[in-house]
Amino acid sequence: MALWIQAQQLQGDALLQMQSLYGQHFPIEVRHYLAQWLEAQPWDAIDLENQQEEFKAKRLLDGLIQELQKKAEHQMGEDGFLLKIKLGHYATQLKSSYDPCPLELVRCVKHILYTEQRLVQEASNASSPGSGPVDGTPQKYQQINQTFEELRVMTQDTENDLRKLQHSQEYFIIQYQESLRIQAQLSSLASIPPAERVQRESGLQSRKSTLEVWLTREANTLQKYRQELAEKHQRTLALLRKQQTVIIDDELIQWKRRQQLAGNGGPSEGGLDILQAWCEKLADMIWQNRQQIRRVEHLTQQLPIPGPTEELLTELNGIVTDIISALVTSTFIIEKQPPQVLKTQTKFSATVRLLVGGKLNVHMNPPQVKATIISEQQAKALLKNENTRNDSSGEILNNNCVMEYHQTTGTLSAHFRTMSLKRIKRSDRRGAESVTEEKFTVLFESQFSVGGNELVFHVKTLSLPVVVIVHGSQDNNATATVLWDNAFSEPGRVPFVVPDKVLWPQLCEALNMKYKSEVQSDRGLSEDNLVFLAQKAFSSSSNNPEDYCNMTISWSQFNRESLPGRNFTFWQWFDGVIELMKKHLKSHWNDGAILGFLNKQQAQDMLMSKPNGTFLLRFSDSEIGGITIAWVAENPNKAGERMVWNLMPFTTKDFSIRSLADRISDLNHLLFLYPNQPKEEVFSRYCTPPNSKAVGDGYVKPEIKQVVKVEFSSPNPEPSPGNSFMEHAASPTVNQHHNFTIYPSMNDPMLDTEGEFDLEETMDMARQVEEFLRQPMETQWSGQQS
Repeated sequence: MALWIQAQQLQGDALLQMQSLYGQHFPIEVRHYLAQWLEAQPWDAIDLENQQEEFKAKRLLDGLIQELQKKAEHQMGEDGFLLKIKLGHYATQLKSSYDPCPLELVRCVKHILYTEQRLVQEASNASSPGSGPVDGTPQKYQQINQTFEELRVMTQDTENDLRKLQHSQEYFIIQYQESLRIQAQLSSLASIPPAERVQRESGLQSRKSTLEVWLTREANTLQKYRQELAEKHQRTLALLRKQQTVIIDDELIQWKRRQQLAGNGGPSEGGLDILQAWCEKLADMIWQNRQQIRRVEHLTQQLPIPGPTEELLTELNGIVTDIISALVTSTFIIEKQPPQVLKTQTKFSATVRLLVGGKLNVHMNPPQVKATIISEQQAKALLKNENTRNDSSGEILNNNCVMEYHQTTGTLSAHFRTMSLKRIKRSDRRGAESVTEEKFTVLFESQFSVGGNELVFHVKTLSLPVVVIVHGSQDNNATATVLWDNAFSEPGRVPFVVPDKVLWPQLCEALNMKYKSEVQSDRGLSEDNLVFLAQKAFSSSSNNPEDYCNMTISWSQFNRESLPGRNFTFWQWFDGVIELMKKHLKSHWNDGAILGFLNKQQAQDMLMSKPNGTFLLRFSDSEIGGITIAWVAENPNKAGERMVWNLMPFTTKDFSIRSLADRISDLNHLLFLYPNQPKEEVFSRYCTPPNSKAVGDGYVKPEIKQVVKVEFSSPNPEPSPGNSFMEHAASPTVNQHHNFTIYPSMNDPMLDTEGEFDLEETMDMARQVEEFLRQPMETQWSGQQS
């Protein structure tokens, strides 16, 4: 069922909330007549913090205007005349409002649709008591909403009691003043004749006695009312504190944890609208109770009655101030984190938000937020409330920003769009720690008042750990530090403590999350892939996954110590695979064409049982970011013997010249992708279309092709006619001599120490061929004739 149809069925408070979403900024008639169109548009695909997305927002705005104009044109008859005028007016109004800032339209519509969906879900939950969560809404959300309803009833109850107390006290004061008037009359009787004085004195004394008895009884009643009201406020504040703990210490902390894992490629942390709605409800109820307690204090000062209530009210006032302070300081959060690998002299952005800013009217005097970069030690001192004012570890340009209130969404936030880290001051490093293991954080702080300067708050929040680099070559190791911290930090830790060792399955989860995110694939790391990685990390030969379940891996093993026999670490090798995949081989991984995580012996065992020409793709053990082709073929030097060949690894540099699909297409001895797929079925759709044979301006366009300097038997050894070759090496397959030749595995400079072909050695020859082919034809041939 369409969202708008369900939203129209809301009742009571939910209906009022839904109606309040609309106004001049977005008329409800537009929502009604364009419901289907609005719900079909990709509003969520637009990043509101990215100004480069503005053109997408402009396209949606133009589409909205066109739809409104089209709807207006189709209105017919007497009833349609007024609607036609109204819709045309709305089209003009929306264009005028949002044309200068189309991203605000996206923000507005996203907020409307999200709130409607939340209200519909809540209504569905309420109409199905005893049933499980509806539309994925957790049971905990229902409990939070039920507690809010309980708090609303309790707050209304104390409000009613307070009014009753106020009325009783007002009547008491009137009667007390009457007793004072009687006392004054009694005092004035001395001036009148005795006979008359006795008669009047008797009546006044009787009234005075009756009134004093009533006042004594009523004073006790008032004291009882005050005490009962204070005890009710005590219970309300206890429940408010409990509810705040659930929202701030559970839900908000979980959101922050999801935000941190999203830095490792985890799922998005989700929006803040539900959390903001809860925090605003908390702020509203805390403030109502605070005002009630202050009114009781005023009544107590107006009519002091000895008793324990005064001390209890003082205690309650302190409690409610603590609760509101904790709420405000905890809801000053970083909505969009600065980059965790931060390069100096490079622009970066961040967004901070105050979840209760709109409810507490902080936007009436918009506060300014300042950003400062501080070290890990300074962050520790800050959390211990030690004096760190004016301490920083670097200089950030454009580090001040005023918080803005967005009327359509009710959010108060500061968007730092053009910050830049000008310089960094590093601390003394410990032991083997490198600069890429040193953690900093961006401190955001602000100051503002609420309630007419009744309460002044100095709020601070720290970003996730940041590793500062000065050169792109440091990015790899800095990313390792960030990944380890994001994956294994505990909530509430001392900045920025992480365990030095973790269980291997924990690291597997982090690596899989990072890999899937970077390669943008649902195909993650399989159990076999993870066993291969474990063998690499622990220098083990076991193929049993259970052998690694209880093993721990240290930070040093992860990215400080080189792998045995190599000059790179485990992480550097894995990150090289990620870089290669996401830049050039994403599609092939998603297709399942790349097995990747295999060693040379495994590849040989798999291929030897397959027909000649069967090949597979595996990541190189010896080179960072390298992938090699292994294939099975006849041994040219020994009839009837077969062997597995491994081509020298390709890297990102190679694939920027010619793609993997084209290279595989060039090699005619490669026939079947393991286990038995014809290579054309897998790779042909990724191949570059053949160049035109037409000659223009005297030039022939060259074409680069992959060639291997070993001859193999294949059904179609000859290259396609009409193509120019850039040979990485002279290939026997295109020579007149058809004898088989194989080069020595260790002595030939074209082969690496593992028996793989080195294609880099012949690039000079390739460049010469390319230069030759770029010359005009007359020059080529005349040069040859001369």
